[in-house]
Amino acid sequence: METEIAEKTASGSSTRVYLSILAFLLVVLAGVLVLSMGMGATKIGVREVLTSLLIGHGSGSTDSVILFEIRFPRVLASVLVGAALSVAGLLFQGLFRNPMADPYVIGSSGGAALGAGIGLFLLPRFSFLGFGAAAAMAFVGSVATIALVYWLARTNGRVPVVTLLLAGFAVSTMLSYSTYFLVVLDDNFGLRTRVLASWLTGVISVPRWTQLEVTAAMIGSGLVFCFPLARRLNTLALGDDYARQVGVQVEKTHLAIILAGSLLTAAAVSLGGVISFVGLIVPHMARLILGPDHVRLLPVTAIAGAIFLVLADTLARTMLAPSEIPVGLLTAFIGGPFFLYLLRRTRREYTL
Repeated sequence: METEIAEKTASGSSTRVYLSILAFLLVVLAGVLVLSMGMGATKIGVREVLTSLLIGHGSGSTDSVILFEIRFPRVLASVLVGAALSVAGLLFQGLFRNPMADPYVIGSSGGAALGAGIGLFLLPRFSFLGFGAAAAMAFVGSVATIALVYWLARTNGRVPVVTLLLAGFAVSTMLSYSTYFLVVLDDNFGLRTRVLASWLTGVISVPRWTQLEVTAAMIGSGLVFCFPLARRLNTLALGDDYARQVGVQVEKTHLAIILAGSLLTAAAVSLGGVISFVGLIVPHMARLILGPDHVRLLPVTAIAGAIFLVLADTLARTMLAPSEIPVGLLTAFIGGPFFLYLLRRTRREYTL
């Protein structure tokens, strides 16, 4: 009896701590959003930002135009991309049971790069639902590549995760280098080449509201789809054989995880280009703090990823204002050393 009471007390205490962490992260996210909207070439105070948010766009002042036409859409884009990449990284780390897996681990970055190049050099006038040629074709390239990798890795009705990983690496590498054939078409290395280079290093520009609505719908659907997968990821962590013994349809679960992670990654790529390391750092840090329970990790990872990328993008556009640094460069400078730390921390596990 005393043991049961102690277990219930510990469980209740753990839940309260977890809810406190969630509440804290939401407060931090709200504060980061307000501060980010006020920072830039034109400084806007916190009080003015809050007043404009309460009054709305109708005030017609210069600050209101800057906030609602430039900064608010960009900050929302950072939130969406950061949350999507972080949750996708969490899914793929759980699927491969490897803390060094990221959203691009099965080849989506190579497909996105080639798709963006095709859009810029071959279909420059193409647009869809407010998305330009590069963004729209990057989404298509990302999805098509993941479908190809899955087909290549599928053997006898099953998709071994190691085969999936190797196929993704090979296909992504080939497609990434294929992009350089398109660069040759731009003899003078002009605007299109610079746009492609910027896009490949990750850049969150000012999106149209139509783009935000479409991307928010895709990412929102992906996140909702992830919640029933969280418990299955917990079971898969104990091994595929054990998961089959307790009734989990392993192959269908693998496919569902790949579809959810791929949708999130493709949507993020279409809005922010190829931004590295967000999907590596955030879920791993969340796991270090909260443990391996994916049910609890999922919302924390999404919120923390949004905070991380909003801060990184704010720094990228203010460090050398009025010039901007691609946000992917900053996340790479942060993520590179962290990746090396992971390699050193896990070196014994990968020693042959």
